[in-house]
Amino acid sequence: MAIGVWISLIAYFALMVGIGIYAMRKSTSSSEDYMLGGRTLSPQVAALSAGASDMSGWLLLGLPGAMFVSGLGSAWIGIGLLVGALFNWILVAPRLREQTVHYGNAITIPAFLANRFPTRALSLRTVSAIVIVIFFAVYTASGLVAGGKLFESAFSGIYNFGDMSNYAMGIMITLGVVLVYTVVGGFLAVSMTDFVQGCIMMLALVIMPAVVLFGEGGGGLGQATQTLNEIDPTLLSWTSGLTFIGWLSAVTWGLGYFGQPHIIVRFMAIRTLKDVPVARNIGMGWMLISLIGAVSLGIFGRAYAIRNGMDIEDPETIFIVLANLLFHPLITGFLYAALLAAIMSTVSSQLLVASSSLTEDFYRLFLHKNASEQESVAVGRVCVVLVGIVAAIIASDENSQVLGLVSNAWAGFGAAFGPLIILSLMWSRTNGNGAIAGMVVGALTVMIWISLGWNGEFLGGPGVYEIIPGFIASFIAIMVVSNATEDSGEYQHITRN
Repeated sequence: MAIGVWISLIAYFALMVGIGIYAMRKSTSSSEDYMLGGRTLSPQVAALSAGASDMSGWLLLGLPGAMFVSGLGSAWIGIGLLVGALFNWILVAPRLREQTVHYGNAITIPAFLANRFPTRALSLRTVSAIVIVIFFAVYTASGLVAGGKLFESAFSGIYNFGDMSNYAMGIMITLGVVLVYTVVGGFLAVSMTDFVQGCIMMLALVIMPAVVLFGEGGGGLGQATQTLNEIDPTLLSWTSGLTFIGWLSAVTWGLGYFGQPHIIVRFMAIRTLKDVPVARNIGMGWMLISLIGAVSLGIFGRAYAIRNGMDIEDPETIFIVLANLLFHPLITGFLYAALLAAIMSTVSSQLLVASSSLTEDFYRLFLHKNASEQESVAVGRVCVVLVGIVAAIIASDENSQVLGLVSNAWAGFGAAFGPLIILSLMWSRTNGNGAIAGMVVGALTVMIWISLGWNGEFLGGPGVYEIIPGFIASFIAIMVVSNATEDSGEYQHITRN
């Protein structure tokens, strides 16, 4: 069996590396090419790249796992994300594409903020770069944890890697392939691989639930529903056992979209402003199909497991277990590739954005202001590797949970950057003082909330997702400080070295 699986996985790895080599020949001659693809993304590639880099391994592991345990009540996370993504495309995408060009042709989010608020440029670039690197190290680690879980679950008892555990080897292989095509091909490689990976992910999320329901041992929709009702009728309820705080914590995941650098940077790279509505429609269609598939997989996967006497030790591995059980090894390999696609598309995007900030907002700002384009590209490649190594160290704990790591990083970015991005694009009164205040207050609120455990239990009741207080506090800080202070700095055209 392992041979057929490896054939599919090796073919997938080869395709990703091949795309990286192709992109290297097309778009790595300058830092703008390497970090933003020269702003040449078609709407199709931009849409699926934004979606694939967003969804990550949690779409095939974390969300189905939550559905497996809690039933339809967990689907509110997906609904909140769907609404948040739609408003992100409507409110942020066109304005960010236009204004990043207007304000000095910025190629990173920190650079855009610095150009938008020139009197606080240095502080904004420094603080935002620190926030990006810290939270992306955690976020990237969540993807590597998913890769480790894939190899641990898929090859346990079938294949081993000598003295290294299957989990550790999964992290190494996942990170290794991502580093190759990201380091070699930059943003264009990441976006093109995202497009292919997004197609693979969606196909897998259509195939898997269909086979689980209607294949051998599935019993169809009616039988699955009956089985779930016999286990626990609340599994098919959208509201049973769900408190208002629990519901609010789920749907407010959508707030995070406005502040995710690895997603909104795709808006900056779209070919033209006219392409944004086309990309939005494609992206939202892809997201809707993928979320329905993930929700169906989790809840009907539990019905299948009960009907067939399966013991699922880790609910987050239900996709892996069913892929191994129900399909021919070559198809199983394809489904594993779909999971790796979800993981790698996000990891590569996060590594590149973190690297861009380290290069543009630290190296060129403090160490070598007159660095050539070729030197900047070389430094960017080194930074990709360094951030990847840090993420691998964080992911080395085999007890890590994908959804937990994702939720923390998602909240951190959403609170630190979300209100600031919205207000800097849409409220002319926003100034540099308010921008710094909002970013710092949002990030600190999230970190303090997590450290106090209030996302697990709050005032004797259920926990409140940390993005809620973080987003609100950041929004208030920006508006209050901007209204209370004067900032007479005006933007002047900035020519990048």
